[in-house]
Amino acid sequence: MISDTELKVAVLGLGYIGLPTAAVIARTGAQVLGIDVHQSVVDTINSGKVHIEEVDLDGLVSGVVARGTLRASLQIEPADVFVIAVPTPFDEGHQPNIGYVLRAATTLAAVLKPGDLVVLESTSPVGTTEKVAALLAELRPDLRIPGHTHESPDVAIAYCPERVLPGRILIELIDNDRVIGGITPRCARKALGFYRRFVRGACVTTTSRAAEMTKLTENAFRDVNIAFANELSVIADGLGVDVWEVIRLANRHPRVNILSPGPGVGGHCIAVDPWFLVAADPDNSALIRTAREVNDGKVAVTIARAEAMIAATPGPVALLGLAFKANIDDFRESPALKVAQALAQRFGDRVRIVEPYARTLPADFAGTGATLIDIDTALESCTGLVVLVDHDVFKSVPLDERADKAVYDTRGIWPDQPKARPAAAPPLRVAV
Repeated sequence: MISDTELKVAVLGLGYIGLPTAAVIARTGAQVLGIDVHQSVVDTINSGKVHIEEVDLDGLVSGVVARGTLRASLQIEPADVFVIAVPTPFDEGHQPNIGYVLRAATTLAAVLKPGDLVVLESTSPVGTTEKVAALLAELRPDLRIPGHTHESPDVAIAYCPERVLPGRILIELIDNDRVIGGITPRCARKALGFYRRFVRGACVTTTSRAAEMTKLTENAFRDVNIAFANELSVIADGLGVDVWEVIRLANRHPRVNILSPGPGVGGHCIAVDPWFLVAADPDNSALIRTAREVNDGKVAVTIARAEAMIAATPGPVALLGLAFKANIDDFRESPALKVAQALAQRFGDRVRIVEPYARTLPADFAGTGATLIDIDTALESCTGLVVLVDHDVFKSVPLDERADKAVYDTRGIWPDQPKARPAAAPPLRVAV
């Protein structure tokens, strides 16, 4: 068995998962090479800095770069373990796009050698790991690839999805249980040995297809439950009932645990992954598809209600938050961002944006007249507030600083705010 200090690991993709993963592995003493397609990312990491916001990541990266156990490059090099952590978006019609995964596999194929381990961590449609194996078998006929040889394979190929929460990534990469699926049981065992080097949580082995579906199932489960909360919030608003009070009371039942509604669902996981299950079996995924449509539809409902409030409120209005969840700088698939863009397009320079995790407004706000301000300025100068993200700094605003303002709170962070019946909005519609 290769010792920690002798182990060479290549992590392909240095984003929100790839960079923390590379840094955590490098902390064990392994020699880690991070591969990215952007020169700016490579230069930032090699200078000991980070290009993403995550608790304690900057200090960890600075330390492992200084010790020489982590470096970044545009070019692949031979390694003992290859970890693929690239995006898996969807195309038109919500069809999964695994092009980045296959390009990463093509890249590492050039330096793959007998004894190596290839692990796919990217959230992927069921069967993607097998497609990686097939591609490697095609590109490297000189190697015995698992699933494509009758002899003992030269390399091991497995799937091990991340299951971390932004803001706690460094903790959860180590403490959370991991599901490790191999093309063969032998592949799973080899991947298990790798993850046991830095994971304290339980590591459970299975097939690659089961592991892939497990990841999709986890996010679809949350999406369905959030959809229930979002649909409930629309019904409650129409009836003039405080949905937050209803949820609080309903959750006193010992077997009820309703999640929190919001302006929609964002992030690269929950807002995307359920579509992979729908695409795999559209005839038998009606509930999962409907949940996705409910959560996407909540954005339009939020826009309509915010528009009605702003139209009835003279003066500037502050939109609080752009990120897809609290206390992070990640705007991927953010419903708050979509709502804010629509409102800025309509109301122009009346719109003020408060996003403590952004130094400038995203490019989509160019030409709208919307400006970025801080929360104190918003409370001093704005007559209306629309809460889109439950950042801690927003929760800390006391009633006396907002009692005289029109407020539309999509996150329920101010239960003491005087209630007003919400303006009428189109119903939440989904396809039948």
